[in-house]
Amino acid sequence: MSDTAVQETSAAEEAGPPVLLRERKGPVAILRLNRPEQRNCLDEALMTALQHALVRLTAHLDVRAIVLAANGPVFCAGHDLKELTAHRKDGDGGRAFYEKIMSQCSTLMQAIMKCPKPVIAAVHGTATAAGCQLVATCDLAVAADTAKFCTPGVNIGLFCSTPMVALSRNVPRKIAMEMLLTGEMIAAAEAAAYGLVNRVVAADQVFEEAMALANRIASRSAVAVEIGKEAFYAQTELGVAQAYGYTSEVMVHNMLMADAVEGIGAFLGKREPKWPGV
Repeated sequence: MSDTAVQETSAAEEAGPPVLLRERKGPVAILRLNRPEQRNCLDEALMTALQHALVRLTAHLDVRAIVLAANGPVFCAGHDLKELTAHRKDGDGGRAFYEKIMSQCSTLMQAIMKCPKPVIAAVHGTATAAGCQLVATCDLAVAADTAKFCTPGVNIGLFCSTPMVALSRNVPRKIAMEMLLTGEMIAAAEAAAYGLVNRVVAADQVFEEAMALANRIASRSAVAVEIGKEAFYAQTELGVAQAYGYTSEVMVHNMLMADAVEGIGAFLGKREPKWPGV
């Protein structure tokens, strides 16, 4: 894949502009939500395109990190309520479609977690509902100082139950509950203080900061990063004793790999490592 933008269209996208733009800059892949007029809502087509892109990037060994950005003034406004409402006319009142969409969204969020490449959200604007869930699901997040976050489902009679999964695993319980129960916006500075995002920068620096972070990660051992990301999410679901047992096995496995041999040798020899396969 080259360093130029690649606009791949699926059958679902043929009627208009691609809903997801793909680009490469060296070892960093950039995925950009491209439904600005719809506030980058996660409709069926966009979720499909994003999940397929993550699967494809997994196979690219030269991709070391992924930046998730968006076009338009809003990062992501959650699910497409117009799409959901249209299916109320279905014979079952929309149940089958709603089950499909919620399952698809859950699969997408887990695909981000399972992707061996770190995924960094570059949040330039508001992220609400499933958009806030998307930010919380990404491994890292850089936000504009003007960005805002909320889970406003309670305001429209639709509690943000699936966004709650990612949110409650990122911020303290009482903060998560307040966001979920009130639906009120929190500012970027609060989001950083609560742990929803890693850092806050000026709006015109968000993408550059996310790319700088991605490139720093890309300079590290790809093998170690992949092993570490998988282990991080696995150990969080275990008890303390189980987590130590599991991660000890991971450390032993990692220690025997070529990257650890090179990295430790370089450290002891006071030189820059030359990662195998690079």
